[in-house]
Amino acid sequence: MAARPRKYNISTPNLYCKLDKRNNKTYWQYRHPITGEFVGFGTDSDAAHAAALEMNRITSEQLTSQSFALIDIAKQRTEPNAQNMRLKQWVKEYKALLDRRVQRKELASSTARGRKACAELLSARSQNILLKDVGAREMAALINEYVDANKTRMAQVMRSAWIDMFKEAQFAGEVPPGFNPALATRKPLDEVSRQRLTLENWWAIYREAEHRSPYICNAMLLAVVTGQRRGDIVKMKFSDIWDDMLHVVQGKGKGKIRIAIPLSLHCDAINMSVRDVINKCRDRVLSKHLIHNSTVVGGSALGSPVAEGSLTQRFAEARDCAKIKIEKGKTPPTFHEQRSLSERLYKAQGINTQELLGHTSAKMTELYHDERKEKWIVIAV
Repeated sequence: MAARPRKYNISTPNLYCKLDKRNNKTYWQYRHPITGEFVGFGTDSDAAHAAALEMNRITSEQLTSQSFALIDIAKQRTEPNAQNMRLKQWVKEYKALLDRRVQRKELASSTARGRKACAELLSARSQNILLKDVGAREMAALINEYVDANKTRMAQVMRSAWIDMFKEAQFAGEVPPGFNPALATRKPLDEVSRQRLTLENWWAIYREAEHRSPYICNAMLLAVVTGQRRGDIVKMKFSDIWDDMLHVVQGKGKGKIRIAIPLSLHCDAINMSVRDVINKCRDRVLSKHLIHNSTVVGGSALGSPVAEGSLTQRFAEARDCAKIKIEKGKTPPTFHEQRSLSERLYKAQGINTQELLGHTSAKMTELYHDERKEKWIVIAV
């Protein structure tokens, strides 16, 4: 027996019709080729065919797009250069990137040197590993080695440098977004073991410094009367003095803090003002810098600026000769401890030490971010 001929010859793929015997009407349906779900298109035959053709076109485009995406994923898994950079290679690129950041003045050269050294430490430990395969375990092991050797501060610096290194790797597309195993390591807690510098010990060190290069004495006096960091002291120039104030652009921190210190600011504990110390820095040697070489030492010319490391070394030599008593479990005070001493001495005088030292607060942060951020913070005497 022959089959009954179809009433409707449907040539459009995925389009179906169904007769409702209750009202003798034909209803059209579209079956989605991916989900298998049916969508009602009503009783209009022409409209149903047109809608089905449009749905087929859209679905076809979606399938094509997904196919290309799958091909790209497959290529990424098989191509040798798709997120397959090795740690050693990325460290080289990261070091070059740090140099560019220094050139753009986004980063201090000393900070860049430290981060390069930390990146090389990790690379030496895991040279042949893929960058995307570096885990927190390798980093944690290296951090713990330094903590166990009582080098907690160095461990903190390493962790911070690695976090920055993997952030840059994310920006460069060398690792997946959010991949930063250094963040999964525990931050080492560093207990300050450096002994505070008392005024009595400071005088003992200063008397020993007088037998050495003149610049260390002047640097020690500037450290106490201005409260500034070692790096800012070696950069001070006579041209920074105008309107009867010494102007300092602090080099540490993301925002450059500008401080104007009146020459009349007087430190009662050592009975000297900023003006007195500056006058002491003026000698027979012509120099732009307050702290300068007044004798020819090695390859240094007369009047040339003094390096930060020289201040540290000369201060340490004078301190050791002063034979100050160091408490058990403490390390000797460094040149930087004079900043703390200055803060304590001026606080006793009622000076706003937060402004003098350039430390931030909520109020100061608002000032640094508004349109007047280039204004000088004048220290009230």
